[in-house]
Amino acid sequence: MKMGIRISIFFVLMVSFSFSQNETEKKSNNLVFDGNIKFDNKDFEIAEYNYRIAKSIDSLNYNAPYNLGNSLYKNNLGTDAQIMYKSALKKNSSKENKHKGYHNLGNTYMQKEDYQNAVNSFKQALLNNPDDEETRYNYVLAKELLKNQNQNNKNDNEDNKDNQDKDNKSDNKKDEKDDKGEQNDKNQDKKDDSKQPQKPKEDQISPQQLKNLLEAMNKEEKKVQEKVNKKKLKGTPKSNKKDW
Repeated sequence: MKMGIRISIFFVLMVSFSFSQNETEKKSNNLVFDGNIKFDNKDFEIAEYNYRIAKSIDSLNYNAPYNLGNSLYKNNLGTDAQIMYKSALKKNSSKENKHKGYHNLGNTYMQKEDYQNAVNSFKQALLNNPDDEETRYNYVLAKELLKNQNQNNKNDNEDNKDNQDKDNKSDNKKDEKDDKGEQNDKNQDKKDDSKQPQKPKEDQISPQQLKNLLEAMNKEEKKVQEKVNKKKLKGTPKSNKKDW
């Protein structure tokens, strides 16, 4: 009897849980439906509100974060939309839902010119639905834009390198000019030094010494001349001999 009561209680709990789960899922889906109506009327803020409530009520509802991502994308909130699409893709969903999620995720990356992640997203979308022409077109376009972006980045890097080389050459020329300027200054200093009075070497006579020597010689010459004059007065000259 007790075993029968237990089974009955368990059955009632299971039915209650299932009913509660169905009610939660139904309520969440109704909010998504209402949000879709607002979305179609371009009332994106109210649509966003409904999707957020639906997402909070039923965490397993794929359409709630996916449609919320669409609403955010329309409001040019690409980064927030990416978060919602990734949240939706983490749920156990069908290939069709995964295709839509990756396709729209790729569009958010395209909007931000993140072409590498766009290529990756469109590739995943094609793996879940290889027949979708729009996804294939976006995939090819993203690859082409990525190729051009990489080429432009390569050209920019080369231009920056060339400009850096030019700057280095300019700096080198400036250094050479500075070196030449220093050398010219040294040469000018040498020139200026040549204009200054040179110190006499040990075996040379300075102008002042020469002047003193001449004065001394003149004095001696005067003395000698005085002696000669005295001798002339006495009348006894000496022939062919010098007194000095």
